[in-house]
Amino acid sequence: MSVHLRFGTVSIRKLAQVAQKKNETWLNELIWRDFYHQILWHFPHIVTKSFKPAYDKIKWRNNETEFAAWCEGKTGYPIVDAAMRQMNQIGWMHNRARMIVASFLTKDLLIHWRAGDVYFMSQLIDGDPAANNGGWQWSAGTGTDAQPYFRIFNPVSQSKQFDPDGAYIRHYVPELRDVPDKFIHAPWEMPAPPPAYPAPVVEHSFARERTLSAFKAIKQKEPV
Repeated sequence: MSVHLRFGTVSIRKLAQVAQKKNETWLNELIWRDFYHQILWHFPHIVTKSFKPAYDKIKWRNNETEFAAWCEGKTGYPIVDAAMRQMNQIGWMHNRARMIVASFLTKDLLIHWRAGDVYFMSQLIDGDPAANNGGWQWSAGTGTDAQPYFRIFNPVSQSKQFDPDGAYIRHYVPELRDVPDKFIHAPWEMPAPPPAYPAPVVEHSFARERTLSAFKAIKQKEPV
């Protein structure tokens, strides 16, 4: 329903009524959507800057080659690449996938969340400026209800949890269709990785420590 919400072809009040009657947890997602609209209205600076000003001091790497690999779905991390290729092909991806790729861009590659925000808006058929911005700042740890900067998604464990048999990966990353289940989430661990699939652009544990250092350096203080 996200596309219909984006273009106003369905009423959010109607969807909220349905969700309440069926006691669906989806109601929480509608509430977050409305919350982010309120934030954008009252704090318009978030379009280009962090909600928490201190985080504008982060020393982002903004590596153009790595950003291009992320956009094209060629990072070497199957779940990230599958999600990006899905969006590039059909203009949509599941919310969990959005969180995974956003965390990877901002935390593994240490690329400014704004770059991801803009690219998403150029590709998503349900791209909503407020919700998209809110989601990106949540993932980057710079927003109102942000994911703590020290909580960084591991793309391999996320892949194992949400695509255990690799069906999603194999659908959008054909280079990995013949990879055994044992290696589908981390093909670089194979004795002979598929030559058509790229090696990881970064090693996750190294990237995690690099990002923690970058965030700690600004000595962010949470508001009272």
